[in-house]
Amino acid sequence: MEKLKPQTNYPSRSTQVIQLEKGKLPPQAIDLEEVVLGAMMIDKKGVDEVIDILHSGVFYKEAHQHIFEAIHILFEKSEPVDLLTVSARLKKEKKLDIIGGEFYLIQLTQKVSSSAHIEFHARIILQKYIQRSLIKISNEIIEDSYNESTDVFDLLDNAEAKLYEITQGNIKRSSESAQNLVIQAKKKIEEIANKEGLSGIPSGFPKLDKLTSGWQPSDLIIIAARPGMGKTAFALSMARYITIEYDIPVAFFSLEMSSIQLITRLISSETGLSTEKLRTGKLAKHEWEQLNVKVKGLEKAPLFIDDTPSLSIFDLRAKARRLSSKHGIKLIIVDYLQLMTTGGNHKGGNREQEISAISRNLKALAKELNVPVIALSQLSRAVETRGGSKRPLLSDLRESGAIEQDADIVSFIYRPEYYKIDEWDDEERTPTIGQAEFIVSKHRNGGLDEIRLKFVAHLGRFENIESFEFSTEYHSRMNAAANDDTFKADHLDLTDDVFGSSMNDNSPPEGDNDVPF
Repeated sequence: MEKLKPQTNYPSRSTQVIQLEKGKLPPQAIDLEEVVLGAMMIDKKGVDEVIDILHSGVFYKEAHQHIFEAIHILFEKSEPVDLLTVSARLKKEKKLDIIGGEFYLIQLTQKVSSSAHIEFHARIILQKYIQRSLIKISNEIIEDSYNESTDVFDLLDNAEAKLYEITQGNIKRSSESAQNLVIQAKKKIEEIANKEGLSGIPSGFPKLDKLTSGWQPSDLIIIAARPGMGKTAFALSMARYITIEYDIPVAFFSLEMSSIQLITRLISSETGLSTEKLRTGKLAKHEWEQLNVKVKGLEKAPLFIDDTPSLSIFDLRAKARRLSSKHGIKLIIVDYLQLMTTGGNHKGGNREQEISAISRNLKALAKELNVPVIALSQLSRAVETRGGSKRPLLSDLRESGAIEQDADIVSFIYRPEYYKIDEWDDEERTPTIGQAEFIVSKHRNGGLDEIRLKFVAHLGRFENIESFEFSTEYHSRMNAAANDDTFKADHLDLTDDVFGSSMNDNSPPEGDNDVPF
């Protein structure tokens, strides 16, 4: 039997180094990190160009993270940024020895002579950081995917959320110091103080905007009402105003009506032509001209309608992220909350648990995208069985516990005319004809109020009540005009002011049952 000989063909030291170099190293650009930091310390222009592109976490080398943090603090305090000030700041933070002392800082400044191309170099550093983040996230996804107890829909949602954060260049930090948060809050307050108008998204109703300062980013707003009150009409009135008058991108998720039905109602509201005429297509020549002229603003409006039926909260979040990335949407409207599903393994729970999960996820979506989310909601039948004015209450919300808890604003639409109540319960006993009340019953960051609005039923839209003072005389004249062609012609200027030229047709205004809300 041949004697075994000891193995002598071990790889040499040089071979081991070559094999190591062929191994996988995290993407990095240490040389560019040195160049960028050096340029920031020798040229103020370099700081201005990249301070809002980079943050300490993008640097691969820990010493470079500490140096950038020192530069960032000096910049925030409006202090000079140079070799001496950065060294003094690091010494104060007791990090100078960690980064290699003053000698290392001197070396960084000697590597460059100006801040030329610093932004290009900073973008490469950021790209390397994004690559490292993708590797980290991918490893986490792989690990979670091997876990059989993980819900696949939760896994997909979490994966897409993490990838969205990278897309937005907004990788979440584990925590932020009070100092940084105070600085951010002060800057936001200063921006609001210097900004003319509202701090949030305008609704188109001045009294409501005065109460809320506009719909605020990251807020969840619930607008609830019984069927027939005009929830969709109110949401469309807002969407039309926000997109056409302010050119602010809005995403409208409709689970009840098709996108064509919604846009037809918007066309009716915009042109003053009744929805019945638009459905039948029986328009006179001048009405076709009116239609073609007045829809031009609507055609250019940044309004994105999704009419996917039985939309799950998972799908909605995914679609909203894509719309945010592609079109920069600033407001999300969901019509309506009870028609949504949870998807995934949540289907086994009862309906109240599903609604809790949906409202919780809508609030999370508002925070994630930093936009207001408006969710329409149905009220329970308790309103109908209650006597008196039948004004809605918070307890009337279906599965109200979770919705009321998660929402920043809970509001109701109330039209006493729907319940055959002819007068408001105020001292003047004002007629309720053609009027509605927008009731703000919960407002986490402000006051409560009951705001009167005008409701134009045959056009399916809400308007500010100040544009026309309703009265019993007006109502009687409208009834007469609807049935008397001579009277209508004599008072055409009055009807045109209120309803537009659609009153020229010989069809009476559509009632509540003709307009789906």
